[in-house]
Amino acid sequence: MRVARYYSNQDIRLEEMPVPQIGPGEALMRVEASGICGSDLLEWYRLHKAPLVLGHEVAGVIVALGQGVESCAVGDRVAAAHHVPCDECHYCLGGHHTVCDTLRRTNFDPGGFAEYVRLPRINVDRGIFRLPDDLSFEEATFIEPLACVLRGQRLARLRWGCAVLVIGSGTAGLLHIQIARLSGARYIIATDIVDYRLQTARRFGADAAIQAKEYAPDHVRGIADGRLADLVVICSGAPSAIAQALASVERGGSVLFFAAIDPGVSIPISVNDLFWRNEITLTSSYGGSPEDYASALDLIQAGRILVREMITHRLGLADTDLGFQLVAQAQDCLKVIIEPQR
Repeated sequence: MRVARYYSNQDIRLEEMPVPQIGPGEALMRVEASGICGSDLLEWYRLHKAPLVLGHEVAGVIVALGQGVESCAVGDRVAAAHHVPCDECHYCLGGHHTVCDTLRRTNFDPGGFAEYVRLPRINVDRGIFRLPDDLSFEEATFIEPLACVLRGQRLARLRWGCAVLVIGSGTAGLLHIQIARLSGARYIIATDIVDYRLQTARRFGADAAIQAKEYAPDHVRGIADGRLADLVVICSGAPSAIAQALASVERGGSVLFFAAIDPGVSIPISVNDLFWRNEITLTSSYGGSPEDYASALDLIQAGRILVREMITHRLGLADTDLGFQLVAQAQDCLKVIIEPQR
């Protein structure tokens, strides 16, 4: 089968490898669509593992089953979670499924930028989600990123009637905007450095979209009745985004660190101003739990979250390198979908 193997952001090669062999309890999925995630381009996180096949936002068809599998059938249209928790450990029982040791060890074989992937037994048991007939494979690739957004806003305690600032208006930022609106946010302000993304943020529900280089906290005050943001979501890896976030959060509010930051970045914090006097919460989130995946699927199927409109490029497996270039350039590009069967 063909795979797009990652050596670096600038070196992704179309190669051949054997179709994975499945064992008892496992499944083989033919990949129909796989989204490129911004995290796929984090070289500091990927290079020491290279070469490898990336791709974790996947949907496809079950084409073979190992002995004993009853949770799905050959021919099922599914989305699959690449990381799944054990549901039994200290972290899972405390509601922190995405820091479970099992979740961090589980994955596909080899990855979503391939014609086929093997789903290990635990992924088959706890990480397969059947797709309704009216949901396309490309729409289903948004289940994983939307699950991450749902978890993040839940941990950040988004409240009805609040003001939300989303820093960074790529795919994750647009999903945060839509979920914030759906959850009852009264004011939503978005920032970015790319004009195309600012226009898109307005289209997806932001009350205002501001060039990040020109942004100041008074922009939020001017929209949110003189207050700062009750929730700030950082969807940009730029260190300047952190400074903007800390300067833009209202008393009693929260800052959600959603995007990954380069290693070694630290931030100065005034403990008294942020915590003792103003009761500000700084929190982070990683991934989504099985419950978040199920909720994401329901929202996308019901049309309450628009995802198809975010897709700007559909490419075959041989053009995965081009897809990475488009995402890295971040110009007239939002979601790039790789279709391995083309």
